[in-house]
Amino acid sequence: MFQDALTDAQTRVQHSLDGVMHPLDGVIADAMRYTCTGGKRLRAFLVMEGARLHGVSPQVADQAAAAIEMIHAYSLVHDDLPCMDNDDLRRGMPTVHIQWDEATAVLTGDALQTLAFEVLSNLEASAQARLALVSTMAKAAGAEGMVLGQALDIAAESAETPLTLAEITRLQAGKTGALIEWSGQAGAILAEADPTSLRQYAQALGLAFQIADDILDIEGDAAKAGKRLQKDADAGKATFVSLLGMDAAKARAKELVVQACDALSPYGDGANNLKAAARFVIDRDT
Repeated sequence: MFQDALTDAQTRVQHSLDGVMHPLDGVIADAMRYTCTGGKRLRAFLVMEGARLHGVSPQVADQAAAAIEMIHAYSLVHDDLPCMDNDDLRRGMPTVHIQWDEATAVLTGDALQTLAFEVLSNLEASAQARLALVSTMAKAAGAEGMVLGQALDIAAESAETPLTLAEITRLQAGKTGALIEWSGQAGAILAEADPTSLRQYAQALGLAFQIADDILDIEGDAAKAGKRLQKDADAGKATFVSLLGMDAAKARAKELVVQACDALSPYGDGANNLKAAARFVIDRDT
């Protein structure tokens, strides 16, 4: 059931992305479409499931899902640049600056980010809901969220001492967790409902997701991951695995899954897909 729902979310959000970008042309538009193809679409799935729980129409949910996937894609395009993580492979394909050039990659990320906010501002929802989504997205993606996490990550590369567990938790809460948190609560915000339970769920899910990433960076298969692995270990950076040990990191991820599922108790069996998603993030192989 969960896999069917995830596959459906992947199809729906790709259709929405194609529609949003259909009027665009030129090299930047080509690069935008290129980078918005493939991936797990977990963030889109979270938006759609949260919206379903609150009776939000699929058409509106799909547009919000497309917006978060564009923000996520922009972050990956910029993160892959030589001045950041300097990666040449993403989702099994050449990164944008390799496929085109660095200037195209910068502008592609910029265009994806601004288009995401345009989409949110034009949703068929109340003005209050649209404003709340835009403002929370700006915070999640900006200097208090993802960008902060990225800056802390870059600083960690040249730090004289490895980060502590508290410091790396703060880093990842921004770099990875902030957009997952936004995705988890977007459906409730669209419905102008209390997002607390979904936010708590997404916070636990986001941290479990990052711990699983750290585990996969060591135990994963690069061919399945579609990207270079063991980058953090090669750079001597602290991770949840290096700080906790492999067994303890896996145990912590499982604890977070339980915590995430417990947060969904107000929704009963209606949240079974979200509970399965929490288990999926630590069982995945990519």
